Amino acid sequence: MSMAPIIYWMRRDFRLADNPALTACQGRPVIPVVIRDGSVTALGAAPAFRLGRALEEFCKTLGQPGGSVILRTGDALEVLEALIAETGATKVVWNRLYDPHARDRDSKIKAALRDRGIEAESFNAHLLFEPWTVETGTGGFYRVYTPFWKAVRDRDVPAPLPVPKLTFPDRMPASESLRDWALSAPMHRGAAIVEKHLLLGEQAAQDRLAEFMDRRVASYRDDRDFLALDATSGLSEPLTYGEISPRQCWHAGWRAMEGAGGKGAEHFLKELVWREFAYHLVFHSSEILTGNWRPEWNDFPWQGDGEAAERWRYGETGVEIVDAAMRELYVTGRMHNRARMLVASYLTKHLMVDWRIGRDWFAETLVDWDPASNAMGWQWVAGSGPDAAPFFRIFNPDTQAEKFDRKAVYRTHWLHGAGAKDFAAAIPKSRRIRKGCTPMVSLPEGRERALDAYKALKS
Repeated sequence: MSMAPIIYWMRRDFRLADNPALTACQGRPVIPVVIRDGSVTALGAAPAFRLGRALEEFCKTLGQPGGSVILRTGDALEVLEALIAETGATKVVWNRLYDPHARDRDSKIKAALRDRGIEAESFNAHLLFEPWTVETGTGGFYRVYTPFWKAVRDRDVPAPLPVPKLTFPDRMPASESLRDWALSAPMHRGAAIVEKHLLLGEQAAQDRLAEFMDRRVASYRDDRDFLALDATSGLSEPLTYGEISPRQCWHAGWRAMEGAGGKGAEHFLKELVWREFAYHLVFHSSEILTGNWRPEWNDFPWQGDGEAAERWRYGETGVEIVDAAMRELYVTGRMHNRARMLVASYLTKHLMVDWRIGRDWFAETLVDWDPASNAMGWQWVAGSGPDAAPFFRIFNPDTQAEKFDRKAVYRTHWLHGAGAKDFAAAIPKSRRIRKGCTPMVSLPEGRERALDAYKALKS
């Protein structure tokens, strides 16, 4: 067996356990590298900040003599070729990504390396099922979630891989400094506020999964929509950065379902498959990321960016549940899933603002930003996407608040309590908090305006 080093190109897989590309490095010295190419520099403020923190934590987790992560900036192929020349590496491995830019880039890199006689191998670590392995009976791809769930529910999912035994070269290549990358700089003073709410690193993710399965999964289906309860798994953030794997979550969910977890655990598994469905759609119809998945919606009279969108971004709509949710997002980098649906519905229907404006704000502010889930979620609510809720189902924010925040605990925290103070400390100093906002449109008027526009589109 060759003892030439292997380059492990890391992207969104900051863990040791159940990491197929890293496991493939066993038996030979490994050189982990993170490359700051266009896909990194294009990240929004919160995702870039969280990526930097994921990298910091992984370096601590690696914690082996001689082990470190090499940081380089530039075109990914050029960086890899330079590292090969410096180190004598004869193989490059990575775990696959599925958005069209990454797929195109990775395919070209794999072909170029193989043409040079360098082994190049990629693995699945980000999904339960490769998108091309799930087909309808006629060989097409699923466009509706429920049949997709039924098609994969009983599939075998490989058991998670153990932590590999790694060795490193005696002399590692030169590395850039993570501090010089300044990934948190666009967050400005908000970084210190959001930092307090992060779930960082592989061990923290495993602890959260275990705690959820032990204490809350049985009631997950019934309690997950209540905004003031800590009833959800909270795992979207570590899943995004690969600090935990979907296979680890899947097997934990199955064990719980077969035990005391029951319907709550099954619903947790369905949420994992909803994430899979998003990537299934992106793989087969990548236009979902940028344009209306249903082309007939290209003629809908969406409103562009302006005062309405800006007031929505900073929780100044005058609709309490919407404003509370937008403040939760700005302070924590996350938002309760029920709240996400409410703010998206209000923006796209009551205000009739283009869903892409909301998508872009989430891409700027979410620490658990995921390109596939974000795009599909916005289009699902707006009505322009696959398996979308019918447009005429317009959430009434006041009714939703009464149902899922009856005692106003959530709204009070973010509008008047400690959450409001954190929001004031996180937003730019130049921005004044507008108090006593009057809604830009009444809820009945906004609903009727949206329905009239929808009727005109259909006719």
